Amino acid sequence: MNRTLKYLMLAARIAGTCAAFAAAFAVLYIFEYLQQWNQVDNLTGALPVAFAFLFAGGCTALIWMKHSRRTAPIAIALAVTIALCAALYPTALRGDWWLDYEHTTEGAGPDLTLYAPFKEDGLAVKPEEEPSLHLESDLPALDGATALYPVYAAFAQAVYDKDAFEESDVKCTNTAGAYRAIISGEADIIFVAAPSEKQLEAAQNAGVSLEFTPVGKEAFVFITGKTNPVGNLTTQQIRNIYTGKTDMWSTLGWKDGGRIIAFRRPEGSGSESGLANLVMGGRPIFAPQPLPDKSLAGTNSLMQQVSVWYNGVQPALGYSYRYFAGTMYANPETKFLSVDGYAPTVENIQSGKYPFIGEVYAVTRGKPQGNIKKLIDWILSDQGQYIVEKTGYSPLY
Repeated sequence: MNRTLKYLMLAARIAGTCAAFAAAFAVLYIFEYLQQWNQVDNLTGALPVAFAFLFAGGCTALIWMKHSRRTAPIAIALAVTIALCAALYPTALRGDWWLDYEHTTEGAGPDLTLYAPFKEDGLAVKPEEEPSLHLESDLPALDGATALYPVYAAFAQAVYDKDAFEESDVKCTNTAGAYRAIISGEADIIFVAAPSEKQLEAAQNAGVSLEFTPVGKEAFVFITGKTNPVGNLTTQQIRNIYTGKTDMWSTLGWKDGGRIIAFRRPEGSGSESGLANLVMGGRPIFAPQPLPDKSLAGTNSLMQQVSVWYNGVQPALGYSYRYFAGTMYANPETKFLSVDGYAPTVENIQSGKYPFIGEVYAVTRGKPQGNIKKLIDWILSDQGQYIVEKTGYSPLY
């Protein structure tokens, strides 16, 4: 009986050890550390690996040690270590150790008055023929992302009666503000990229059903300083950067680049949602790490900050949507990166070769009706899609 019990205990210990290490390896595989182990080049990014093996090692030590009053303090210490590794693992995956990142940029932006409806000599695109829709009353209240203002301002200019139009009919409170406006009922249609999880949750909590109608397509682009010698990144390399695995340009082939200063956009912004929805595919996004010099934070927008100089190089990386970054608020000291060998050109967007292409939406509260439906139907027509294309976005067809 004693021998049988001894063998059962041995089998249980072996099984427990195997389970602990299997759990550690499974977690590391799920979050791509096993596949990308040679791309992990920084201590903070390596903490998930350390925690996983510390968890497995602690479990193994606790399973195999002789338990007695004398070894009780060691057992307690091991149990606490195991619990801390499990509890802190989500924080380690996100690198969320710092109180002040000074890394999220929101500041100056383009002059939207240049695109305002019915502005004399304005930049809003005009239709090439008389629009088939003309609205003289009950004009839908429009709002949306900054990058999409030129598009929906041109829609209003083409379709709304000039005498009936009021400035309050077409607002631009940015993506976060527009989602709040459609949820509260202050806007009838908003023009935005796909929402964040929190924006969907806010609508659900308010009992609002949002209807998403695609009206165009746009490329999500990655931007560096013009002198950065790196011209192409793979999808996996970008994901390695934004999951914290890769922190040095040297890992990506630029020996003298130093640390990657990856500027971020505020949570709830259209481009931050684009990073999560179009690029990361549900992977935990690493929090920005403290800047090597606080002066790099500046007060300008990401499009201005991404060309910053530090230690004689331009080490910053950022992201945006192609039209905004290339036309609306272009910085001549920056360049777009190719991804997987394809530049974000009109041809590569239309062919689908460029990997990060997202739809832009007209969002309504429930199914569109009345003039709201008429306007959306017109936007989906050849005339509406002409404005989408001539503004600088890709039409649906």
